[in-house]
Amino acid sequence: MKDIQKAVERLNAGELRSCLKLALHHIALLKEQAAPPGRAISGLIGLHDKLVNRDDTPPSRDPAPGCTRVHIMTGHSFAGCMKLALRELGLADTHNIITISDNFAIGPISRLDTPEGRRTRYDWFRHNIASAALGEVDDPEEAYGELLRRLDQIPEQAEIIVWTSRSVYEQTGMRYALHLLRRKPHPIRICDACAICEEPDRRPDDAVTCRRSGEIGPDKLREAIKRAESSPILSASGIRRFADEWTSVAEQGGVLRVWEDDAVREVPADHFDPYLLETLDRVASAADADGFVKAARVVGEAVGYGEQDIGDEYFEYRLRELIYAGVLEIRGVPAGMRSYSIRRKKRETTGMPLNR
Repeated sequence: MKDIQKAVERLNAGELRSCLKLALHHIALLKEQAAPPGRAISGLIGLHDKLVNRDDTPPSRDPAPGCTRVHIMTGHSFAGCMKLALRELGLADTHNIITISDNFAIGPISRLDTPEGRRTRYDWFRHNIASAALGEVDDPEEAYGELLRRLDQIPEQAEIIVWTSRSVYEQTGMRYALHLLRRKPHPIRICDACAICEEPDRRPDDAVTCRRSGEIGPDKLREAIKRAESSPILSASGIRRFADEWTSVAEQGGVLRVWEDDAVREVPADHFDPYLLETLDRVASAADADGFVKAARVVGEAVGYGEQDIGDEYFEYRLRELIYAGVLEIRGVPAGMRSYSIRRKKRETTGMPLNR
């Protein structure tokens, strides 16, 4: 009992909630006999061992105390390229990376500074985005707390570079970052890697055209990192302007945003429905004998030819909404976009159209 008491006292509030939720989950499995008893018992024993044998060694600071630059970006793909480019430039020891993994182009973003707002966003994804990997111990508080911890550990001497592009995914991420950084004393630069790679003084055969930073290879990114040093430092009013833009968009309460006329704009949730139906018609040659097309094919085409970078998850969510609305017919189980096919709903025998 002494070991258990010590283990519990070491946990913060978020960790306690996660552990309790996991323990109750395993108990429910035992009570409802929804799974072999051995699995639930093993889960409870594993939780006990993980807590009691937890290493109390304080985690190392991240970013490192000696770093001079902290790069903040949206998306793990871009972060991976950035990490490789910094290593090849010999800057890995002095330049650190903080990644915002959330796609703020979609889903509720109101009141994310509160537990209620974060829970609302988490629940929307859990209920609407079929491919969202939400594990049984996932907690929006953990991710938020970890991001704040890393921002708080940015050394005093470090400059901050926030990366963005024409992607609404990155534009919303950049504004969210500046919202969180608005009271920090560090010099902050905003850099668009895609725009840097497209600058007119580059050789025509060396130009790069891309929608998002994650499409830039490490070789092009190395040049962008060098040129980023000459980008102007944001003024206090500039930081406040971007932070206020985040607040303004977040307070609108919708679930879909686009990048239009150099601004993040909220649009109705069904904004892309006509485009998805046009895409379905365009790939009719891929239909089977009954006219059904794999949902993954439609989503892939929509992402590939679309002007907005909102991710494939939202397109697939809208396909399911069109199915529920009776606009589309389905064959298969909508557990994932590769597990079902769709076609436009055929007319009733009365001849009355069912198209919206």
